[in-house]
Amino acid sequence: MRKLLLILFIAAILVIGYEWATFPDVAPLAKQMPRTTSFMEIRRAELRSQGTSDVIAYTPVPYERISPYLRRAALVAEDNDFYEHSGVDVNAMKEALQRDLKRKRITHGGSTITQQLAKNLYLSPSRNPLRKVKEYFIARSLENHLTKKRILELYLNVVEMGERVYGAEAAARMYFHKSAAALSPSEAALLAGCLPNPRIMNPAAPNKRLRARQKMILARLKRWGYLAEEAVEKAAPPPAPVTQTETTDTSLSEAPAPPPAEETQTTETTTAGEGTGAPLSTETTTTTTTTTSPPP
Repeated sequence: MRKLLLILFIAAILVIGYEWATFPDVAPLAKQMPRTTSFMEIRRAELRSQGTSDVIAYTPVPYERISPYLRRAALVAEDNDFYEHSGVDVNAMKEALQRDLKRKRITHGGSTITQQLAKNLYLSPSRNPLRKVKEYFIARSLENHLTKKRILELYLNVVEMGERVYGAEAAARMYFHKSAAALSPSEAALLAGCLPNPRIMNPAAPNKRLRARQKMILARLKRWGYLAEEAVEKAAPPPAPVTQTETTDTSLSEAPAPPPAEETQTTETTTAGEGTGAPLSTETTTTTTTTTSPPP
């Protein structure tokens, strides 16, 4: 019995040591765009195993070159509380766990945008509980090193948006023959709607489920989108970690500077009707926002 316990103890130490040694350093992401991700490499390997080309579309662009409609659509579709949590929505995870226990299988992850980014960058689509634990700690690390704005920027650049299509710019060029900055509310809602399962709900050939999600997201945009976007824009940067290694690659885009302390913002709200071809209505609101630095 003692021998068995000793073996288990040694095995646990080895696993912990391996995980610690291979834990990703997320600090460089503050200034660098990833050249590839774990999900991209997994997909490339799948394509090669099928004997087909492993070429994918991936063109990272700065935050300002992604349509505000898409930024807002991603928030209302995937993570309403993105600017309120610290990378992990504990309540959502509890609800997901309860649903999984009832179904007796793992079907819901309760993942935030930060967790989805962690999974896309470093992990796999596996629902293994150990993978979920790693996702949790990587998500917390992302939140400690990056601003909310940067996390959203990275997410919209690397997330899969259809077969072999990764990120907002590649998707906008592929499906609408325009840049990500020029996406309309309807187009943005279509791309955000595909995020849970982009190969089944492919924007290239939208099915009924994707069209329903598009309509739902457009309705949510009207109610919540601008509030969510403003909160992300004004979010204070995280405190600097105790030890941080910075790697600067001048060929890659840098994280945008934080917003000024006081500014006057004019927001033009454009919302679509029920169908994608319905006329748009415009609402202009001028607000003066004053932000203060967080206490030390």
